[in-house]
Amino acid sequence: MPKMKSKGAVKKRFRMSKNGKAICSKPGRGHMHAPYNGETGRKLRRRMVLNKTWSILIGRMMEP
Repeated sequence: MPKMKSKGAVKKRFRMSKNGKAICSKPGRGHMHAPYNGETGRKLRRRMVLNKTWSILIGRMMEP
C-alpha cells in the first residue's frame, strides 16, 4: 500500500512544538480590523496552542 501524502495546507498553517503540540496563528487577522481596539489587535498577534486531540490529528497530517 502506498504511503500517505502529507497535507500541504496543514504544513503552511501549523507547526509543532517540541512537546508535540500544534501551534497556529489566531483567526480573524485578515482584514476589517477597524472595529478592533488596541488590546484585541495585540492579542491576535499571539500564537494559539491547540489541545491534545487536535495536536494529534494535525501531527498525523504533517507526517510524510
